[in-house]
This record gives sequence, C-alpha cells and structure tokens, in this order.
Amino acid sequence: MESTSENKGIWKYSSQWEEELLLLKTIIDKTQLTETTKWGGPVYVYEKKNIIGLGGFKDYFAIWFFNGVFLKDEKKKLINAQEDVTKSLRQWRFTSKDEINEKEILEYIFEAIENEKQGKVIKPSKKEAIVSELLNAEMTKNPDLKSAFEKFSPYKQYEFLEYIETAKQEKTKLSRIEKVVPMILANVGLNDKYR
Repeated sequence: MESTSENKGIWKYSSQWEEELLLLKTIIDKTQLTETTKWGGPVYVYEKKNIIGLGGFKDYFAIWFFNGVFLKDEKKKLINAQEDVTKSLRQWRFTSKDEINEKEILEYIFEAIENEKQGKVIKPSKKEAIVSELLNAEMTKNPDLKSAFEKFSPYKQYEFLEYIETAKQEKTKLSRIEKVVPMILANVGLNDKYR
C-alpha cells in the first residue's frame, strides 16, 4: 500500500477542510452525479463523464468544473487556475464555510450537467501539418536520420518541424536543423529535458 499522505496530490490539504468539504459533498449529493475517486480525490461523474471534483489546498478549498469554460458564470465565481494551460477546467474557490451558498452551487452544477448532456466540450485543436523541405532533404541524404525521425510520436515530430519552420530565414532554419539532427539520431525529443 502506498502511503496516503504522499499521494494525495492536490488533495494533500483536504484534512484541514474536512468539515467544509463534507458540506459541499452533502450539496452535491442532491444532484444526479455519482461520486468516484480519481487522482486521489472525489470526482463526480455523469454517465462516466467528469463533471466536478473537490480539492483541499493550502489556502482554500475548491470545486473543479471539468468543462467550466462553458458555464455562464453570472456570479463571477470561477477562475482559470492555470491560464494558457487549462482550456476547460475552472475552479470555484472558497476560504470558509460561510462562503458556501447551496443554491448558487447547485445552479452551477446543474448547468454543468446540462452542458454535458448537450455535449459541450472543447475538441482538441487539430494542428496543421508542417512540412520542412530542408529537413526532408537532409533525410533523403541520410536514411538513418529518416528512420530515427519516424520513431518519434507524431507530436514530437511536430515539435521538431515547428521549431525548424518557425525560423524566418533559411540560414536560421539550417542552423536549427544542425542542432536537432544529433538529437533526432540520439532519439531525444526537442523538449524532453523539460518534461
């Protein structure tokens, strides 16, 4: 058994909000959502689709709306916890039990369920394919490079191509190719060191 305190992840601080989170749970129990446990904490699903999650953090506790981006949010309660990273998720944060307004919370949850029924989700954007003539020319000269490149996932291939082709000038493109060729041959993705 792995020790629970290590693997709480974002629920690490749940114990300090125990009462508050229990109160939220009793509110959520009035909806048709089913409680499951994912990523170490309670996640409520409708027909197997994640609708909301609960989390206890150091300075607040929160309801996550998995597709919160579609909520009207007339009360201006929702925030995007990670701008640019998070397309759909929105958080409603609380710092005390007094802030829990059952009627408002239920309104938001029912709207989230309704959106799910209507199939409102953000589709992952299909990226345009990028062709790098210069890299193709290199690969024609060097079959090992070609086969090494083809071993990468489409996503990693795309990162290389985007890196080369976002250069404005041909000489910059060539110097970028020089830089990535050894990486490709060594089976190292462009951004692996950051992953």
